[in-house]
Amino acid sequence: MKDNLISKTFLWMCFGLLITFITGYFVAHNEVMLENIYGGWGYWIFVIVELLLVIVLSARIMRMKPATAKVCFLLYSFVSGLTFASIFVYYAIDSIMIIFLVAAIIFAVMAIIGYTTNVDLTRIGTYLFFALVAVLVVALINIFIGSSMLAMIISIVCVLIFIGITAYDVQKIKALESSGLPKENLAIYGALDLYLDFINLFIHLLSIFGKSRD
Repeated sequence: MKDNLISKTFLWMCFGLLITFITGYFVAHNEVMLENIYGGWGYWIFVIVELLLVIVLSARIMRMKPATAKVCFLLYSFVSGLTFASIFVYYAIDSIMIIFLVAAIIFAVMAIIGYTTNVDLTRIGTYLFFALVAVLVVALINIFIGSSMLAMIISIVCVLIFIGITAYDVQKIKALESSGLPKENLAIYGALDLYLDFINLFIHLLSIFGKSRD
């Protein structure tokens, strides 16, 4: 198989997802860790660390040494797993598995479309980005409103947004292959983008269709 940027990107993305899901599953089945993370300020500390890591990676990944970029990405995947444990506590495992499969199929289809289409998705990607910002603002407002109906609408819109962003990101990564930039760093850059696309697609599908453990 040709060792190209896309294959490296998907390999690192899958590795990151594997770390996140294994970590989340392990934490969810360890009462001591659950109490330490969710019993006080631990959860919010990890959320802040998670946000700082993704900001640093997004801003400086191309200036990092390849080994540093890889370590930071894997660390981010691990920290995300610590906060991800809540889904294994709240949702039934069979529901998680089914929706993970659905998310993976949708993601794969959109990735193929993004890789093979001759249509320039740049403008669409820009529109989707602004739509995502608007949705995030509404989601923040809904924290204070607490409307379950609005939360459902937000999740539906987010699913549609990340379906489109997935195709856009794959096309963007494909275009970067001929940019002359370091392939190892580009692979981590692309893996982070696609990791976030998949995680968000999965979480919002789970919030719509997932069944609780009750």
